[in-house]
Amino acid sequence: MSVMTWPDHLLTLAEFDELPEDNSRRYELQEGVLQVTPKAAGFHQFVLTRLSAALDRALPEGWAAISEPEVVIAETFPPTVRVPDVIVVSLDRVLERPAKLHAQDVVLAVEVLSPGSQRADNIVKRAEYAEAGIPAYWSLDIRERPTLSAQRLVDGVYKTDSDGPGVFMTEHPFDLRIDLDALGTRVVPPEAGVIPGTVPVLSCAYPPG
Repeated sequence: MSVMTWPDHLLTLAEFDELPEDNSRRYELQEGVLQVTPKAAGFHQFVLTRLSAALDRALPEGWAAISEPEVVIAETFPPTVRVPDVIVVSLDRVLERPAKLHAQDVVLAVEVLSPGSQRADNIVKRAEYAEAGIPAYWSLDIRERPTLSAQRLVDGVYKTDSDGPGVFMTEHPFDLRIDLDALGTRVVPPEAGVIPGTVPVLSCAYPPG
């Protein structure tokens, strides 16, 4: 990787795209200001992978979960680009292989909270996602027992549907059931053969109406 000179001005989307590739950190834009944060710790990544895989298996036909994609939240200058931990988009959109995903592609954005990220995820990104019109936003706190705050967009503002540990159930944006405690363990996927005594992490009955 080449050495990056720190920008001394607000970046455009084109300039952001031209940054040297660096998989050791997370790069985002907040109203043109470059933000660089360390990659999440191992347990964060473990839970993120479990959640993304469970969602992808359980989503109804025509939908897909994607981990850590770049999403353009605001395209007009100064732009905002975020990297949610997980998003849900239509499979048709994924198969188009777009150069970028945009907020209007996203029906659900999920952030797994890390030390130092609570304010950014619960206040800043939450407000950005709401302003961009993303229908559902989840934040998953894994500092102790996994706790999920599920919020849906109502009149341009996120309203909390559920906030707590244990088994999470929702009908928005899909009919889902998630055993939050199981996200911190290794549960064998149903298609690989279920070990007696284990349960699927997540199941889905039908797409949103």
